[in-house]
Amino acid sequence: MVRSCCCCIILCSVTICVIFYSPSGEANADIHGRERTLAVVKPDGVRGNHTDAIKATIEGSGFDIVKEMSLQLDLMTAQILYFEHYRKPFFQELINFMTSGPIVAMVLEHDNAVEKWRKLIGPTDPNKARIEQPNSIRAICGSSTTQNCVHGSDSSAAANREIMIIFKDVQSGEATNSRHDEL
Repeated sequence: MVRSCCCCIILCSVTICVIFYSPSGEANADIHGRERTLAVVKPDGVRGNHTDAIKATIEGSGFDIVKEMSLQLDLMTAQILYFEHYRKPFFQELINFMTSGPIVAMVLEHDNAVEKWRKLIGPTDPNKARIEQPNSIRAICGSSTTQNCVHGSDSSAAANREIMIIFKDVQSGEATNSRHDEL
């Protein structure tokens, strides 16, 4: 079975459609049924030297980091990654921020990985996180809803799509793009 996902984005009056293919219906689980999710340390987290502490928190919470790479997102990759926010007023600010410096992307594996990672990172707004989940990553490291230190997929389907966008060839043992050049 082949699963696909399509994203379309309009750049300079040209519509670009990108189709992502996944080789099976179980693409977001390993052979033991453990779920995978995408974790990203955003540019503010990298600049603030939070990467090692975040990775220690991830591993201390029982996640396996099955893939990892540092990269600089290019404009198009960032726009495709955050396509669901395209018409929202904060879209351009988010894209500018996500392309402003290096990120660290990781594929995490755990039972219910998406849900557990979302709980570990806390609410999108760090101020809300400080009240509701004061020990969450965003409560500790985040400064705004955009500069909140980490990204987490919001569903299993989103995780699968996002992993394919960032890692290109998640089924093989190596990432096909370890660095994205600026356009």
